[in-house]
Amino acid sequence: MLPGSKDRFLLNPFGLHWSEVTASNLLVVDAKGSVIEGIGEAETTAVCIHAPIHVANPSATCIMHTHMPYATALSMVEGGRLEPASQNALRFYNQVAYDEDYNGLAMQADEGERLGRVLNGKRVLLMANHGITVIGRSVAEAFDDLYFFERACLVQFIAMQSGRPIKNVPTQIAQSTFRGVDNAKDAGLHFDALKRILDREDPGYAQ
Repeated sequence: MLPGSKDRFLLNPFGLHWSEVTASNLLVVDAKGSVIEGIGEAETTAVCIHAPIHVANPSATCIMHTHMPYATALSMVEGGRLEPASQNALRFYNQVAYDEDYNGLAMQADEGERLGRVLNGKRVLLMANHGITVIGRSVAEAFDDLYFFERACLVQFIAMQSGRPIKNVPTQIAQSTFRGVDNAKDAGLHFDALKRILDREDPGYAQ
């Protein structure tokens, strides 16, 4: 979401490699995908997924959608769920919505509207046969959720490969652990640390 706006969004231009994306070449687009500022094309599926979810979730400052390998693998498993079996997974206790219906490429806004209804106020949407979408009150929180969700999926798959039953954490402990995570503070510290690394190793992102 463009700071100070309720109907304008920042989006990376279609066709750039991630290493080429900088602060200055982000596009400003409206909810229909029209480019308001910047040079480049707004990719249709990105607009059709992100814009309707933004509209349905005004508190979502940042929405990130990726096809990370372990999260996507979980979306491919029949009845795949992030189990409350690791400390990282408990960060998402009762915060994951599951879309059971893959409808192909999201080329129309009504698909994003449907996904927004499935999300239903939760932070994470696992999209059947597709990937993951997260919403955050800040860029830091959205990125933090992406990072730790993928790590939780990774260790779950390692445990599944043992062939032994998954040992879930009891509900009461899972709930208290979830409540003990200060997502805003932890995400901010994590994101600031990553930016310091970028500032040293590849400062061009801020241009």
